[in-house]
Amino acid sequence: MASTANPTRADFEALLNEQLGGAGEDGFEGRVVKGTVTAIENGMAIIDVGLKSEGRISLKEFERGEEDGSHGLSVGSEVEVFVDRVENADGEAMLSRDRARREAAWDKLESEFGEGKRVDGRIFGRVKGGFTVDLDGAVAFLPGSQVDIRPVRDVGPLMDMPQPFQILKMDRRRGNIVVSRRAVLEETRAEQRSELIDKLAEGQVIDGVVKNITDYGAFVDLGGIDGLLHVTDMSYKRVNHPNEVINIGDTVTVQIIRINPETQRISLGMKQLESDPWDGVGAKYPIGMKMTGQVTNITEYGAFVEIEPGIEGLVHVSEMSWTKKNVHPGKIVSTSQEVEVMVLEVDSEKRRISLGLKQAQRNPWEEFAEAHPVGSKVTGEVKNATEFGLFIGLPGDVDGMVHMSDIAWGISGEDALALHRKGEEVEAVVLDVDVEKERISLGMKQLEKGAPAAGGAASGGAGGLKKNDVVTVTVLEVRDGGLEVQAGDDGATGFIKRSDLGRDRDEQRPDRFQAGQKLDAMVIGFDRSKKPNFSVKARQIAEEKQAVEQYGSSDSGASLGDILGEALKAKQD
Repeated sequence: MASTANPTRADFEALLNEQLGGAGEDGFEGRVVKGTVTAIENGMAIIDVGLKSEGRISLKEFERGEEDGSHGLSVGSEVEVFVDRVENADGEAMLSRDRARREAAWDKLESEFGEGKRVDGRIFGRVKGGFTVDLDGAVAFLPGSQVDIRPVRDVGPLMDMPQPFQILKMDRRRGNIVVSRRAVLEETRAEQRSELIDKLAEGQVIDGVVKNITDYGAFVDLGGIDGLLHVTDMSYKRVNHPNEVINIGDTVTVQIIRINPETQRISLGMKQLESDPWDGVGAKYPIGMKMTGQVTNITEYGAFVEIEPGIEGLVHVSEMSWTKKNVHPGKIVSTSQEVEVMVLEVDSEKRRISLGLKQAQRNPWEEFAEAHPVGSKVTGEVKNATEFGLFIGLPGDVDGMVHMSDIAWGISGEDALALHRKGEEVEAVVLDVDVEKERISLGMKQLEKGAPAAGGAASGGAGGLKKNDVVTVTVLEVRDGGLEVQAGDDGATGFIKRSDLGRDRDEQRPDRFQAGQKLDAMVIGFDRSKKPNFSVKARQIAEEKQAVEQYGSSDSGASLGDILGEALKAKQD
């Protein structure tokens, strides 16, 4: 048995096999082991790791680990190397210093990844979609999106510079490591942000620099931390876009309105440093006051009018025009237009002022009533024909309505409506004006020959000739079929048929009458041309009926002659 003082090679191998779990020389492959430098020649280090043969490693692999560029080796130096193969074609062991460093680096990185620690590395190359990073021997991938918080155009200054990274993902079997520089920057930024926020307080006034402008506001740098200056907090007056007030690079004085400790968001304001124009607005703008303002914004429901910087009122669509109903506000006013308005309501707490545009102008119905009293004749265009009448356009941009019953005499309302069309110009007389209800009543039949004046009475009764009226007519012409007559002195002309000249046949002869003769007749209807039809017989029957009802009946013992005599006597008295 060999002496323990002088161990043989077999003893050494046995001891080594014991350490490697009895795997023999094959147990060396794929492992990092310690070796001894036995010689340095021709730029190579000859290293003995206890195998049958020694291995060679280029001195350059050792230089990478030294800052001064030297390999730092000498005969007898102990180094860790990776055994790639126990023996190659030349009978030498295949060793690698770089691979040993990578394996050691992986062990360290796995430990740091598990603990969530940052790792140091250098960006040394560019690949598709990102960059390569040397993590002390292990190569990691840095995606382009993980280089910085904001896109970086030039990565040159970051190359080969030691800096911290955060490992996002590791797969040792595949040899993949993904790192992020951005995560480190965000974490550092969050730490700095927390420190800065601790120094700020709500209500504090501070200067900042405008870094970025969006449609809804601007981001202001407060010295390492950004705050949002919303467009509604820039000024008491309406601001359509932030660039109307500030520009990128401007130094602005702002007040800290709110700090959210959870999200660490800071809200800023500029108008809070100005005097509030709404203070005392109720006394400044009493209800009924008229003033001039500028239209700043138009919506579906109305228009906003600025009556002074920072004070806007709403003109609701219903208060925009006396005559234009159900139209878009943009068809009545335009942005930047100067308009006269009246204060309708003030709510200081809600910062609301209701304005009226139409109230600042005279009511067109009042003006029409003054210029066109009842009985006035007007001319207008038929704007619309409905099932109950005609709407006529009148001076002052108002409409009047002719009810179907006031269109024409002698025909039904439906037939009268059919006689007129939209766009036709017609004449009418004013019957009534209701300013409060914004209604104008017109009549067209009142302008016909023989019709009564509006509001007055005709010879046949109030409201003009109508059925069952008894009027005095003048014979204009005697015909075989009857009489052409005229109501009153210059009223409507009509006709009495032969059969309507009396109850008895002898009374129905037209030759009994002569032109110019006057007689009483009853209106019994109208023909298609609106001319009235009269009847003497109908008048006689109506008078007889009335007399019977008033003075008794022949059944009570009185004769018809007695009854009619009493009626005639009462009429004469």
